[in-house]
Amino acid sequence: MADILFLTQRIPYPPMKGEKIRPLQILRHLRKSYDVHLGCLVDDPLDVQHIDTVRALCATSYFAQIDRRQKKIACLSGLLTGDPLSVTFYRDRGLADWIKRTIADIKPQAIFVCSSNMAPYVLDLKGGTLCLADLADVDSEKWRAYAQTASFPMNWVYRREWARVAALEERIVRECAWSVFVSEPEAELFRNQHPPYRKKIAAVSNGVDLDYFDPARSFAPPYDTSKPNFTFTGTMDYPPNADAVIWFAEEILPLIRRTLPEAQFHIVGSSPAPQVKALEAIPGIFVTGRIPDVRPHVAHAVAVAPMRIARGIQNKVLEAMAMGRPTVVTSDALEGIAAEPGRELFLADGAEAFAAACLEAAGPKGPGIGAAARARVLADYAWPSLLTRFDALLNEGGKAGML
Repeated sequence: MADILFLTQRIPYPPMKGEKIRPLQILRHLRKSYDVHLGCLVDDPLDVQHIDTVRALCATSYFAQIDRRQKKIACLSGLLTGDPLSVTFYRDRGLADWIKRTIADIKPQAIFVCSSNMAPYVLDLKGGTLCLADLADVDSEKWRAYAQTASFPMNWVYRREWARVAALEERIVRECAWSVFVSEPEAELFRNQHPPYRKKIAAVSNGVDLDYFDPARSFAPPYDTSKPNFTFTGTMDYPPNADAVIWFAEEILPLIRRTLPEAQFHIVGSSPAPQVKALEAIPGIFVTGRIPDVRPHVAHAVAVAPMRIARGIQNKVLEAMAMGRPTVVTSDALEGIAAEPGRELFLADGAEAFAAACLEAAGPKGPGIGAAARARVLADYAWPSLLTRFDALLNEGGKAGML
């Protein structure tokens, strides 16, 4: 088989958050047609145990173990070099050397890069090799949004990151064969930012593991189901997620409790930030931290995604829909998901409207909406059919003489 170099910023396992779910599914798909040579970083000690699981999927691999606390300090060197801090955080000399050797010795037919942070490893090395950059989201826009809401000095740091990442994205779209995003709106935003390269920008949607997130499976409830339950899932030190649950807890849940005084809110996900953990002081709010399986928490609740800062497709929404749960989203959380509001999920913006939608989802209409949601993801969001688009992009690049 042909060889492909596959780079991702974190070990793609366990598939518990978006930056691992999508790379893992792509890796599994690519290995059907390629010998995959994987390079990635491991920044969570709990993930070391999964290295052998991922190594078994690859022809060769390199796992660079880094210390997050040390890296947060070391990445400040980017202030001197002019690099994005998010790039310097993921820079590792051992991984860089392995990539150079792999390109020189293996001579892969293609290079597949997940996230803009990893592109600097290969931009100066790829030569004429086809390079596909799966950027997923327009990261520079995320930093721009952070800059607009943060106070000094972080607003200055975020503005700087916005500019540096935008410059890196411009180089990626100019030099790589393809720049790929998780949704057509995200891809179109990037096309409008880089009109000379419109034909090199594509969208490949995220999917969902329909067998794993299956409502036919039985899950023992981890909380009191005699009370109304609302659940949010995600990595809880991620600022958009933290903002969402704080907004729900402080402004939306009190409105819900006017009608459902016993309503409970479950914040499910790893690494809760201090301000998220502090929400446990509010009666009826529970913060789980990292758990091995989110499905029991989703299976018996209304799923909520009150995102006010978001980019691309929200996996939490697809997973809840796949579980057949009534799901309430904001407009930002619906981006890239072809679901009909009022029939397959509930859409609301603003605290009062979102609370009203939650009450509707918790009522008699909820189960029918959940069933329609499951039908939607079965029809449109199965990973195997979505990922064939990458085959087409790699083949098109090869036919264009880029290999």
